[in-house]
Amino acid sequence: MANREALRELQSRLASRLQAARTEGVQAGWLAVEAAGRKYLFPLSQAGEIFPYAPTQIVPYTQDWFLGVATLRGGLYGVVDLASYVSGQPPVQRSDAGRAESRLVALNQLLDLNCTLLIDRLAGLRNTDAFVSSGGAPEGSPDYFGSGYTDASGAYWQEINLQSLSQQPQFLSISA
Repeated sequence: MANREALRELQSRLASRLQAARTEGVQAGWLAVEAAGRKYLFPLSQAGEIFPYAPTQIVPYTQDWFLGVATLRGGLYGVVDLASYVSGQPPVQRSDAGRAESRLVALNQLLDLNCTLLIDRLAGLRNTDAFVSSGGAPEGSPDYFGSGYTDASGAYWQEINLQSLSQQPQFLSISA
């Protein structure tokens, strides 16, 4: 029970900080997330609302990474397993504890796509001062990969340009 309350408190603080960052006009800010053990950064200006994991209604004849649709706050959203989409591997089944930590991150409404990305864990907000080095996207990486960043502990964080992702033909073609 304490874990649930701590998780709710973290999500509430994160939502407050995200809103404050948007209103204060932070130039370089990201929502830090983890998916399948990899660390990603979503630009704050391209990320939308964060939802708790919600069961999806499966849509037949779609790609493995497209988990289906979910009703969130009265709207119908497609749900994409981020780790599966990036890796090209089938989605991993999550335990009950894993689903409790999972979140659905909606794309910003300005991107005009009712879609959420399933991630395993929120890791907070990051700014450029949280990293000790940066570089371009790794060679051969997808077009939607932005710069890569290394934090003080040596962890590598890959920026994902959600606007570019939302315009990828593969991302828009969910049919199998």
